[in-house]
Amino acid sequence: MSYRNNDCRIYVGNLPPDIRTKDIEDLFYKFGKITFIDLKNRRGPPFAFVEFEDPRDAEDAVQARDGYDYDGYRLRVEFPRGNGPGRGMGGGGGAPRGRGRGPPARRSQHRVIVTGLPSTGSWQDLKDHMREAGDVCYADVHKDGTGVVEFLRYEDMKYAVKKLDDSRFRSHEGEVAYIRVKQDYESRSRSRSYSPRRTRGSPTYSPANRSRSRSRSRSNS
Repeated sequence: MSYRNNDCRIYVGNLPPDIRTKDIEDLFYKFGKITFIDLKNRRGPPFAFVEFEDPRDAEDAVQARDGYDYDGYRLRVEFPRGNGPGRGMGGGGGAPRGRGRGPPARRSQHRVIVTGLPSTGSWQDLKDHMREAGDVCYADVHKDGTGVVEFLRYEDMKYAVKKLDDSRFRSHEGEVAYIRVKQDYESRSRSRSYSPRRTRGSPTYSPANRSRSRSRSRSNS
């Protein structure tokens, strides 16, 4: 696929389970000529990729449809990671984003580490896969086949470790792998170990210290 086509491609997530290709077309046809629709709805939550002929139409579609309420589902519409405006910026957060995507608005300590991802697996693929366990607020993947997923709730994170470890993962390009899911204990230990440092040379005030200071001043006078 050419570089230009990558700029024309958008990701559509959080779709209703009975969505059809024709429904996707009806959602986006008014923004410009659509050249391709790839709907993934055979396993797990459905999602789709839509390609426009003109990258400006893709930008307009992201702006207009990200966060759009469709049949009770709040759509997530964005450029695939590394494509479109704001290339190379943060992973997949839960808050709607328009042009110039930045890091996600929400992060969590309820984090799992995923290994064994296929080379074509994207953070959108990973996020959609892990949503089977609960509300995902952040997901990212690395070139070495590892990924990070953060959940809003602790119990969802524990469920993911129990139910999705050694599960069958399928990328948007059809590549299949069995992934491992483990809790990231370091994220919790880092949070617990943090405590504000006191500034050196600034003793903590207490009434006892003040009374001792007064008694010393009286004895010297």
